[in-house]
Parts: sequence; structure tokens; C-alpha cells
Amino acid sequence: MQIDDTDRRILRQYLAEPGAERAQLAERSGVTQATLWRRLDRLRGAGVIRSESAVIDWRALGYEVEVSLRFTLDKTNPRAFDEFIAAAREVPEVIGIETFLGRVDVRLNVLARDMGHWTGIYRDRILTLPHIAEVEALMLIATVKDAGGLPL
Repeated sequence: MQIDDTDRRILRQYLAEPGAERAQLAERSGVTQATLWRRLDRLRGAGVIRSESAVIDWRALGYEVEVSLRFTLDKTNPRAFDEFIAAAREVPEVIGIETFLGRVDVRLNVLARDMGHWTGIYRDRILTLPHIAEVEALMLIATVKDAGGLPL
């Protein structure tokens, strides 16, 4: 889909403040409300805007520990990826699952309330996942940049 400068302005403003009233969004984008609605509908229909979602501050809810786990799987079983991912989906503290080409096969992002909670999750839920050949844990210290997308 081709987008023009007006679409880019709308998307920039929308990314900057997704909860803004549509009238404010239209004004900041330099378009009428009707144009804004039409453009947003077109962008949704084309799959450019996939969803509108809440951004939750997990730390405000008491989750102080975030860990990124990198897994290399034992790929001697042809169903290793599918079985690992299916089992990882069942772990409630896993908030993200990504697959890769290369030395790392899968990355899981995991939240825990504290180190004691993390230790329990790791021992009881993570290390019991099937087909693990290697695992590397990276504990998040700080998020320096968390951009919502590409510059428009």
C-alpha cells in the first residue's frame, strides 16, 4: 500500500498519542475529522494499523523482574519448535515469544514479581520446556529506547 504525507502525519500523531480524541488527532494532523476517519479506516483495512491496544506498565502492577531467554533447541525431533512453542504459551509469565534463524532459535520474554518468583518460574516452568539444548538468560536492567515503530 502506498501512503502519502498526510497518512504519515496522521500515523505520527496517532503513534505519539493513541488515546487522543479524534478531533485533537485531526487538528494535530492538519486534516478534517472526516478525512481522519476515512484515512484511518483505509489504513486499518490495508493492515497498516493492525490493532489498538493498551500499554501496561508491569512494574506498576508489581512485576519488577524482566528476563529475556534465548534458546537453542535440540532439533533432532522434527516437532521440536512446535512442541516447545506450545508449551511456552502455557507459561502465564511469558509475555513474548519470538523465533529466529541463526544460533538462537527462540526468545522468550518473561516477567516476575521478584527474584524469588523468577527462580520458581525458571526452575519449575522454563527448565521443564521440551527440547532445550541451550538456554541463556539476560536480565533487563533498563529500557533505553522503546520506539513504537519506524520514523514516518
